[in-house]
Amino acid sequence: MQPARALEHILLGQRGHLYPWAPVCFALGIGTYFSLKFEPQLQVFAFMGAVCAVSALLLLLWRSVYAPLVWLLVLVTGGFLVAGLHAHRVAGPVLEFRYYGAVQGRIIKVDRSSRGSLRLMLDQTVLERMAPDKTPKRVRVSLSRAEEEAWVRPGSTVMLTALLSAPSGPVEPHGFDFQRHAWFLGLGAVGYTRTPLMLLEPAGQNKPILQIRHRFADFVRAQIAGENGAFAAAIMTGDRSAMSQETVTSLRRTNLAHLLAISGLHMGLLTGVVFAAMRYVLLLVPITRNRLPTRKLAAAVALVASFFYLLLSGGNVATERAFIMATVALGAVMFERRVFSLRAVATAALLVLALRPEALLGPGFQMSFAATTALVCVFAAFRDHRQLLGPRWLRPVSTVFVSSLVAGLATAPVAAAHFNQFAHYGLLANLLAVPLMGVVVIPSAVLALLLWPLGLSAIGFWIMEQGIVWILGVASLISGLEGARGTVVSPEPLVLVILALGALLFALWQGRLRLVGLVPVLAGFGLWNQTTRPEVLISADAKLVGVMAADGRVLSKFKGSGFAASNWLENDGDARDQQTAANGWEGGAVLGPVVFRHVWRKRDMADLNCARGEILVVAAKTAEITGNLPCKVYDLNSLAVSGAVALRLHGDKLTETTARTVTGRRLWNLTAP
Repeated sequence: MQPARALEHILLGQRGHLYPWAPVCFALGIGTYFSLKFEPQLQVFAFMGAVCAVSALLLLLWRSVYAPLVWLLVLVTGGFLVAGLHAHRVAGPVLEFRYYGAVQGRIIKVDRSSRGSLRLMLDQTVLERMAPDKTPKRVRVSLSRAEEEAWVRPGSTVMLTALLSAPSGPVEPHGFDFQRHAWFLGLGAVGYTRTPLMLLEPAGQNKPILQIRHRFADFVRAQIAGENGAFAAAIMTGDRSAMSQETVTSLRRTNLAHLLAISGLHMGLLTGVVFAAMRYVLLLVPITRNRLPTRKLAAAVALVASFFYLLLSGGNVATERAFIMATVALGAVMFERRVFSLRAVATAALLVLALRPEALLGPGFQMSFAATTALVCVFAAFRDHRQLLGPRWLRPVSTVFVSSLVAGLATAPVAAAHFNQFAHYGLLANLLAVPLMGVVVIPSAVLALLLWPLGLSAIGFWIMEQGIVWILGVASLISGLEGARGTVVSPEPLVLVILALGALLFALWQGRLRLVGLVPVLAGFGLWNQTTRPEVLISADAKLVGVMAADGRVLSKFKGSGFAASNWLENDGDARDQQTAANGWEGGAVLGPVVFRHVWRKRDMADLNCARGEILVVAAKTAEITGNLPCKVYDLNSLAVSGAVALRLHGDKLTETTARTVTGRRLWNLTAP
C-alpha cells in the first residue's frame, strides 16, 4: 500500500474519535514554548500566528481526509501563541535586590507555608523609596507572630516591616522553577517579617468574595472544633490555614491528600447531590413533574450551585478544572447528550489550558486529567462490552474499588515524579475513606447549608464531623503502618512526557495500533529506572553542599537551608532528614579524587585555604575572599550568575550543569539579581 493511501486509511479509521487529541496537540504547543531556552522574539510569534491563520483558512476552504493534519498544525501553533501571550499578559515588576523596610498592601490571600507559618499575599503594594513602576504587583510575606492570626482578614490594608527578595530559582538544575511559578501568580517578591502588623484600613467592601469565604471558614471551624473543623473548612472553602502539618502529612502518605483539594471529587459530589435532591423535589410536585423538564431544571440548579462553590473555594486551577468538567456534564444533560465521554474531558482540558496554559506543568492538572481520562476510558469499556461490576447489591462497593484502583494507577507515576513518594497502602486508605466522603461528608455539608437559614445547621455539621473523624482516623492509622510511605528517585523531565504520550496513545487511539502506546510507556519506566542523580549539588546561595556517598547524600550543614536540603533528599528518593544526612560531613567530603569543602560562617572567612584539585564553596562575595587560592572556588558572585550547580563524576573528571543553563533566559528570570 502506498504511503498516502496508508495515511488516508489510518485517518479514516480514526474518524469520529480525533477530538480528544485536540488538547494533546494544544498541550504540545504550550510545552514547546515552556521548553525553550530563550524568550521568543516578536518575529517568532508573528510567524506562528501566520501559520495558524493560514492553516485555519485552509480548513475553511479545503475539505479533505487530511484535514486532521491541518488541525494538528493549528492547535500546536495556537498552544504556543496562547502560552506566550499569557506569559506577557501577566508580566509585572520583579524585585531586583534584597529589600528591608516598610511594606504596605492589601491582603488578598491567607495560607500556610510547609513549615506551618502563616503567609499573607498582598496586592496594591507600596515599598519605601521605590517608584510605582518598579514595585511588584504582589508580595508574599510569612509571619512569625501567631497571636496576629485572629484578626488577619482578606481585604484589609496592613503595614509591616519585612525582608524581601526576588523569587528564587530552582534548588538544583531540572528542579522545580519557583521563579516561573511566581511569575504566573503575579508575585514579584517574597520574604518574611518578625515585627507586628499594623492595620491601616479594615476590609470594608474590599474583596467581598474573599471576606465571605474567610468568614464562612471561621463559621465552619466554630461549628466543628479542632482538626476536624480545619478539615471541614478546607473541603468547603479551600482554606487550609488552620490545618496542622501532621494531618497534611498523614493524608499525603496515604494518598488521601486529594480529599483536601477542591477538585473533581468534591465538585462532582456536590453537583450530584444538588442535582438528585432538586430532581426529587420537582418530581414530588405534580405540576412540575408533568409540565416541566425536571432533569434539565435540576441540572441548571446544580450548575448554579457549582458556580457558587467555585467562588467560595477560591477558584484555584483544580477547582476551575472541576467546575468546567461539571459545566460540560450538566450542559450535556440539558442538551440531551452523553454526560461522561472523552469529548467532555477534552473540552475541559482545552478550556483550562486556554485560560491558564502554565497549569500544564503542574501536578494538579496532570493528575486530575490523568485520573479523569483513565476513569472515562475504563468505564466506557465496561459499558461497551456490557460488563457489570457484580450483582446489583455489590456494585456500589465494586465501583468504588475499581474507581480507586484506576485513578490510583493513573496518577501514581505523576505523583511519584513530582513528590518522590508513593503510598503503599493508598488503595486501602481510599477504599475506607472515599465512600464516607460521598455518602456522609458532602451530603451533610449540603444539608448544613440548607438548614443554615433556619438556624439548624448544627445537625448537618454534626453528621459531617462523624465522617471526618473516620477519614482522619483512617489516615492516621494507615500512615503509621510500617512501610506506608515509599520513596522514588526523581526522573528526568523527558520521562514523564514519554509516559504521558504512550498512555494517551493507548487510551485514545482506536484499533490494534493502540498497543504501540505500550512501547513508550515501558521505555519511560526503563529510563526512570536508569536515572542517576548528580553526585554533587551546590545551592545558589552557597549555604549548602551535598555530596553523594555510599549510603546516600551527605549534607554540609545540620540545619539551615532546609528547603534545599529537603528537596535534594526527596529527589534522591532518600527518606532521611537533614540532620541524619549531615552526620557524614566532617570538615569536608570526598568524591573520587576530589575533596569538597564548605565555608559559610563569617568567622571562618579569614582563614580560607585549600589544596590544588579541591573544590571550595564559600558563602561570600569574591571581593571578600583574600589570597590566591589554588583550588576551584564557588562563591556568591559565580553562583549569582549560574544559579544552583550540579556536578557529575565521569571517570576522574567532573562535568558541570547549572540551573541557568537549564532554565535559559526567559521572562520570569530576566531581571533576576
